[in-house]
Amino acid sequence: MRTLAISGAICGLLVLSCCGGPARAQPPHVISGAVPKDKGPDGNTVILDAPGGLIVFDTGRHPEHAQAIIAYARQKKRPIAAIVNSHWHLDHTTGNWDIRRAYPRVEVYASGALEGALATFLKKSRDGAEQAIADPKTPPAQRDQLERGLEVIDHPERIRPNHVVSRSGVTTIAGRPLDLRLAKFAATEGDVWIVDRASRTAIVGDLVVDIVPFMDSACPDGWARALDAIAATPFVTLIPGHGKPMSRVEFLRWRSAYTKFVACGRSAAATQACVDGWMRDAAPFIDPDHRDYAPRAAAYYIETRLRSPREEQERYCRPLRASVVGRRVL
Repeated sequence: MRTLAISGAICGLLVLSCCGGPARAQPPHVISGAVPKDKGPDGNTVILDAPGGLIVFDTGRHPEHAQAIIAYARQKKRPIAAIVNSHWHLDHTTGNWDIRRAYPRVEVYASGALEGALATFLKKSRDGAEQAIADPKTPPAQRDQLERGLEVIDHPERIRPNHVVSRSGVTTIAGRPLDLRLAKFAATEGDVWIVDRASRTAIVGDLVVDIVPFMDSACPDGWARALDAIAATPFVTLIPGHGKPMSRVEFLRWRSAYTKFVACGRSAAATQACVDGWMRDAAPFIDPDHRDYAPRAAAYYIETRLRSPREEQERYCRPLRASVVGRRVL
């Protein structure tokens, strides 16, 4: 649903408080993503400096987004030492391959949820992508995007992690300690988010999306638990998967909007009433360019996720894969 024109194709600070402690370190560098209405989105990329090089959190979908990451590294004259993927959605992982080709020694950290997605969601997406590519009405730019996505699905080793995050905890990546958190069965089967203590920043991927929660592969209750965990973290700044950085007050407002949206979507209220509620409660996060997109997307997720048959609703709330073999598990 994230791109209505091709829907379904591919488609802290534990020891520092907000008012005391050491001065904040330099904030992470953000390469903003986008949610265009005529093609698939790119998620936000967040770049952290480390003794061993740069740590890149999410790599986008389109080649120009990946090239912006590489250009930043070259400008800084620092190698990209590691990638941390928040989740497997292609608008956050496709650029892994571009970076791996530019920096062959890069290490990739993510949950193991890609394995289940390859057998379910991405398998279905592949069928839809092939149909769209074969359709002469598909614009060339969309066809190029779909073909790039198919390459990833057919060669998942391009984005697959070699360090599987299986639990929350402090991990040293490229010489820098990072508090990696794992949210199970939330926006996906496994969402990795970061608490950067030095800058008092929470980097949360699609656990927060400004214009509408992307629920394509979501378990709403697990997502709510993940938001509770984020709220319990005394960050100063939160960087979402899509949209501008948020203050704690802004995040809490978005979380409240999410909670009300899910509750309404599961109730007997009219779909339009739930959509109107989202547009009202999340109004500060919906920019003018997406005021026509957000209500259509909200309605779509109500009908396809929150009001779908029970079996469909539960699909993403239970394990979808066998245990991961052959990669380091953290």
